Amino acid sequence: MADLRYEINSPITVEEFIGLLERSTLAELRPTGDLSCMEGMLRNANLIVTAHDDDKLIGIARSLTDFHYSCYISDLAVDQDYQRRGIGRELVRLTKQQLGEKCRIVLLAAPRAVDYYSKLGFAKHPHAWVLEPGHDVR
Repeated sequence: MADLRYEINSPITVEEFIGLLERSTLAELRPTGDLSCMEGMLRNANLIVTAHDDDKLIGIARSLTDFHYSCYISDLAVDQDYQRRGIGRELVRLTKQQLGEKCRIVLLAAPRAVDYYSKLGFAKHPHAWVLEPGHDVR
């Protein structure tokens, strides 16, 4: 394995993104068959930190943020072949490095990763709410 490289807001293709999600198992929870949606997810994120092994995309932290108060990490994915090497931790660390000192990071954990985030210092929050697609505001 060559040296890993991390990049901030470097362009990636939707095919690279989908491939990584598939190799990380996060594709089970994302609309990878909807190319338009996947393209929009990349295009409209305003902070993307990636990890690469040579030319291969092996990790991503895709976020929406105002850089001062709140940063929502929408996707944190690491290729299964590269997990347990600190890559996810580094993606979060580099994301945090881009933010103002008062900015908090928020995320919703995938079921397989529920226990992971406390190891990085995240506190569990009991007050998250989700309005799923297809449900109207009452």
